[in-house]
Amino acid sequence: MISQLTVFLANEKGRLAAICRTLADADINMKALFIADTADFGIVRIFCDTPRRATEVLTEAGFRATVTPVIAVSVADEPGTLARLVGFCEDASMNIEYGYCFSVSDQTAIDVLKIEGEGAEAALAEAAFKVLAPEEVYEVDPS
Repeated sequence: MISQLTVFLANEKGRLAAICRTLADADINMKALFIADTADFGIVRIFCDTPRRATEVLTEAGFRATVTPVIAVSVADEPGTLARLVGFCEDASMNIEYGYCFSVSDQTAIDVLKIEGEGAEAALAEAAFKVLAPEEVYEVDPS
């Protein structure tokens, strides 16, 4: 499992800029950022170099932040790789709560999945999916 920083944010002007500034002022480097929104609030998901420290910094600044365990799978950046991954999860009766993807090079993408329950990471690895370790996505917190 890797640690994703999750921040709940009022859907108001300047709130996203405020969390970005707070992290930058603490010298925390964001590797990726994803936003899901509703009329009233947003959920910001961030990969950063020190997710536990980032949570502490944001909480001290008055934001609702938490570390969420997710699975990151490295795949070829080509049509059908996500379909194969989520198809495997479906066949294995895994419940995907949410997911998102991003390219890291011309040949590689990372599919991030929040899967309910335990054992998904081992099942994916056993099925020859390349499950990423935390240090392959960000620096690991020293604590």
